[in-house]
Amino acid sequence: MKIGLGTPTMPPRAGEISLLAGDESFVKNAHRDLYNATQRRNLNKATTTIRGKRQKVVDELDDWQDLREAGSNIKRDVLARMPELLEQFEAAVTARGGHVHWARDAKEAGEIVTALVQETGEKKVVKIKSMATQEINLNAQLREAGIEARETDLAELIVQLGHDKPSHILVPAIHRNRAEIRDIFIREMPNTDESLSSEPAELAEASRSFLREQFMEAKVAISGANFGIAETGTVTIVESEGNGRMCLTLPETLISVMGIEKLLPTFKDLEVFLQLLPRSSTGERQAPYVSTWSGVTEGDGPKNFHIVLVDNGRTAVLSDEIGREALKCIRCSACLNVCPVYERAGGHAYGSTYPGPIGAILSPQLTGIQSAHDPNASLPYASTLCGRCNEVCPVKIPITDALLELRHKKIETDTPKIEGAIFAGMTLAFGNRHVWNAINHMVFMGRILGGFNGKITHLPSFLAGWTDVRDTAVPPKKSFRQWFDTDEARDLLAAARAEGIAGATAQGREESDSAAFEKDEK
Repeated sequence: MKIGLGTPTMPPRAGEISLLAGDESFVKNAHRDLYNATQRRNLNKATTTIRGKRQKVVDELDDWQDLREAGSNIKRDVLARMPELLEQFEAAVTARGGHVHWARDAKEAGEIVTALVQETGEKKVVKIKSMATQEINLNAQLREAGIEARETDLAELIVQLGHDKPSHILVPAIHRNRAEIRDIFIREMPNTDESLSSEPAELAEASRSFLREQFMEAKVAISGANFGIAETGTVTIVESEGNGRMCLTLPETLISVMGIEKLLPTFKDLEVFLQLLPRSSTGERQAPYVSTWSGVTEGDGPKNFHIVLVDNGRTAVLSDEIGREALKCIRCSACLNVCPVYERAGGHAYGSTYPGPIGAILSPQLTGIQSAHDPNASLPYASTLCGRCNEVCPVKIPITDALLELRHKKIETDTPKIEGAIFAGMTLAFGNRHVWNAINHMVFMGRILGGFNGKITHLPSFLAGWTDVRDTAVPPKKSFRQWFDTDEARDLLAAARAEGIAGATAQGREESDSAAFEKDEK
């Protein structure tokens, strides 16, 4: 089924099949996860390590900023010509023996993949890590049809066996430590027992032995796609473990699920992204495994190749000049690894398949914010606007600009009437000197709300939202202007002036002596 190219599809509703929104707001989730000391420790260690590796390999390239600019321009070109490039890609894939399927949303994508698996008569499939399949909740859709999907990426396997959810774009199990992983393997993985230690080598070997059987038995594999080349119909996957290579070559049928924004115009463009992606994601100069294929080849690899192109709200995002920049994302996770909010709150707090700064601007746009109570409505505020994400993004997505734009839109549509009255009052107070002075003289009344710890713990009525998430200091006994009129202030000011004059005189004397010495030397 093919969507009308150039016609925006409606964003998926939060709470439907698509895993682009959670059940609760970021504020509530973060408030809970901030108390998970183990998770915070794991995140801090992992993100600090990845940041250091990335910076080291980035500093090796004198043309890194030129590469970023090139990557940004290529992806902007894709967004400007998407209908044309999608049709070119479809024609190239078909010419090489592949089959292209079009899906408007998560439900339709899941139905297409399920039907393709059922045509083979298989009840088990192996999967390579894929954000697109996570987004459409494919595993659950397959499970409802009686099909078992086995994740083969180590981190995704840990998440699957632990009945958990991914918390990071690149390292889904980043919130788990070795001891937790060992316990999961012993509990869920066949042929493991208490003799298994928490050493990384032993854990990796246990997973390798388990997955080897899955690879050898599988007749059908499901993958995502890092890039799709419109010029040649080539699909590219970049990975580090080799499990992807096994999924892409051994099974008889390969089904790839790709967001429509993953296109690149020409094969030459791939050169830029194979330098940007590994360095930004894993801190490597080159990914250990880069797999590219175009359709099917007799006697080599899968006999049947299908690719499902997924919209799921993407054409709706294209309509916003600022917000559409989020579709340039190449899923490297560099923004997550530098974000102070993500490092403390963790990926689960965002509720969406896409956590961190990129998720804060991508998820609300893909789903559309349905109301002020929509869980994704709070995501644009899950940021300090420090700008670190802008600096590390390999394709130069202006994430903070998009966050501000989304906040602006929310204010335009969902601002309570009382907020307008408050700002009108503030305008009056700031614009009239007599009113402002009167307010300053009453500042001491705020001390009534304070507790014994020097903080206001709960403001009244609708103002409580401020103190629920912030420490608010108790006002001083006097305003600065009131204090400035006291004898104490006058004495301090006089002493400071005297000290300043004396200091300036001494400095002038030193400068004069220095000048005279230099003159004598000449």
